[in-house]
Amino acid sequence: MNKIHVGNRWIGPNHPCFITAEIGINHNGDMEIARRTIDAAAKAGADAVKFQNYEVTDFLANEDLLYSYQSKGKDITEPQVDMFKRYELSVEQLEELKAHCDLRNVVFFSTPTGLSGIQTLKKLGSPLLKNGSDFLTHLELIRAMAETGIPTVLSTGMATAEEIDDAVSAFRDAGGRDLILLHCTSSYPTPSQDINLRRIPVLQQAFECLVGFSDHSEGSAAAIVSIVFGSCFIEKHFTLDRNLPGPDHWFSSDPGQLKQLIEGLRQAELALGSSRLAPAPSEQFGREQFRLSCVAARDLPKGTKIIAEDLLIKRPGIGIPPKLKPSLVGLVLKFSVKSGQAFKWEDFHE
Repeated sequence: MNKIHVGNRWIGPNHPCFITAEIGINHNGDMEIARRTIDAAAKAGADAVKFQNYEVTDFLANEDLLYSYQSKGKDITEPQVDMFKRYELSVEQLEELKAHCDLRNVVFFSTPTGLSGIQTLKKLGSPLLKNGSDFLTHLELIRAMAETGIPTVLSTGMATAEEIDDAVSAFRDAGGRDLILLHCTSSYPTPSQDINLRRIPVLQQAFECLVGFSDHSEGSAAAIVSIVFGSCFIEKHFTLDRNLPGPDHWFSSDPGQLKQLIEGLRQAELALGSSRLAPAPSEQFGREQFRLSCVAARDLPKGTKIIAEDLLIKRPGIGIPPKLKPSLVGLVLKFSVKSGQAFKWEDFHE
């Protein structure tokens, strides 16, 4: 599992988890909202923001298909074509968003739905491509992503093992090298019992690639726990305000929630630390002050030949450790010692 260089960041083992604020369509077709959302994601500490540069004609043929969702506490049903058209981004708008991301030092990338969308992102210099869970079976699109040579993220929501294998094989057979699979449950929001974070190491082992987590659950617990299982990339839906009109705002994280998630995750990364079985640097004081040593049971003059009754086990831990107590019996003091004084080897004749 090789690490991947994206912008000025590395994704992979021994690097901080890469955090993506999934803006998606939460810009509401309003460029001012889009810019402010990028600003908020950068301020919260996100590494990247992701948009969707779809073309409705790429995936909708039947204009009578309806979509139901919640918006501002109400149930809304409308034609899919009308909803998606409102959030379609032009090439010029994508260029503007990319420039604003560069200004704010966050990585810009997006989810295309067709070959022209891939080429647009390539021309923009997008350092990542993302294929959504709904397009995982679109192997032609995945092959086209691989052919660009751009690192690619594949979400695996709703997928069977065979479908994931088909997608990974399509990517690699087309020459793709840098791949990140995202464990994902395509349920909004995802109930805790369906998150299944134990799939992350299974994906790592089965496909020998980097694996992350596209988190659709509420709160930050699942995302934070995912790094314990090896997640190196986390994606979280993000909005300026959960009360904005639109289908995705209500289950997205707002700026305060995203900041809390990122701070919690960075603390968790520190807490994971090292697997080396040794005292932590911060424990050194405790080792000296709270551990035990062999100490004098009473005032002992110079020349005393130590007997068992001369020895006690007491704090601090700066002297000869308790396990060596038998080794002190029979030794002769080179110096006098006070009652309770911790013995050191230099106190004795050789």
